[in-house]
Amino acid sequence: MEQERKKALLVGANIDFEKDFDEKMDELERLANACEIDVVSREIQNLFEINRALYIGKGKAEEISKIADTLNVDLVIFNNELSPTQLRNLQDIINCSVLDKTSLILEIFSKRARTKEAKLQVEVARLEYMLPRLVGMRTNLGRQGAGAGLSNKGAGEKKLELDRRRIESKLTELKKELEELSKDREVQRKRREESDLPLVSLVGYTNAGKSSLMNYMIDRFVKDDEKRVLEKDMLFATLETSVRKIELEDNRKFLLSDTVGFISDLPHDLVKAFRSTLEEIKNADLLLEVIDYSDPNFYDHIQVTKQTLEKLGVIDIPIIYVYNKSELMLDKLPLIDENEIYLSIKQKRGMNELIDMIVDRLFKNYKRCNMLIPFSEGSVLSYLMDNANVLNTEYTENGTLIDIECRLSQYNKYKEYVK
Repeated sequence: MEQERKKALLVGANIDFEKDFDEKMDELERLANACEIDVVSREIQNLFEINRALYIGKGKAEEISKIADTLNVDLVIFNNELSPTQLRNLQDIINCSVLDKTSLILEIFSKRARTKEAKLQVEVARLEYMLPRLVGMRTNLGRQGAGAGLSNKGAGEKKLELDRRRIESKLTELKKELEELSKDREVQRKRREESDLPLVSLVGYTNAGKSSLMNYMIDRFVKDDEKRVLEKDMLFATLETSVRKIELEDNRKFLLSDTVGFISDLPHDLVKAFRSTLEEIKNADLLLEVIDYSDPNFYDHIQVTKQTLEKLGVIDIPIIYVYNKSELMLDKLPLIDENEIYLSIKQKRGMNELIDMIVDRLFKNYKRCNMLIPFSEGSVLSYLMDNANVLNTEYTENGTLIDIECRLSQYNKYKEYVK
């Protein structure tokens, strides 16, 4: 039987008349939908500052409790992260489960994680979020008082202490596992660096079309359905980093990586937990920032991406801004302006031009030359055939003569063979 979807009431505090407040509430509803929760209503309170005890005013909290009862909702979801104190106090007033945006995102990540590393990362973030909020999450414990046979501590207090110890122990264990996986990732990264293939990383706001672009490149150049990534019209469809080798028609090759999308106010614990995964981006030679041009708030999404990249220490990497879904806004496609391209991945309009832009930026420092590789150096020839752009091959009595386009590092490494 299909599980009945939960119903929720969204609550937003509009602090000092935020200009993008409505968009953030819409995004909160999309997050709830992504978690298979139906939103039945919204309640907004305009404030000049957050109420430190309840996030919203006491009167508003009591009103929300009555509305939640009337609408018979299962959850009340707040538009920002609640402090442990706020969560505890709200649970005392509202007679159903209280969530915030952070716990909602954690729930989505928990449902979507597929690889062992992603599951561990999400679990670490979830436990670190839970640890200071145990009291608010177990409101009934605080009411148990001192039980018979318990010296100094109530049953609830003792249970909280046990829960806290268990969580701290579990966190230590999970972080050790993640460290081992992080070492494996470092080995893979070094192998990729040794291949000397340039790396292109897809970045951008969640649900902008990064996975669609990845799958277009796989369908066109890899032609292997098993290499495709999950592509769905939903927030955070992709959590794992996927790296694919793309070989263009002219034999030029590069690696293309896709990873988790960004969102405004992405929980600190999640950024921290996913740091080793996201740090793949720091090794990129080129970033493709995919933007949903049909979204009225696309400029804000660009700012969120910029801020997230800065937090990760990603600086001075060339960027191509890929304005996807432009067919919904423009008649003539593609449009190109220096490092920006307006295209449609779905309609495959502008994709050739995007590939030209990638090639132009990735391979502009490549050196073209002729190399004569002796027959005894078969491994050198094999490496260059696999990792450089060999334009022509001729067999002579002294060895294999190749007309080659290669990176400066490859040229310097094998310049003894240059003719």
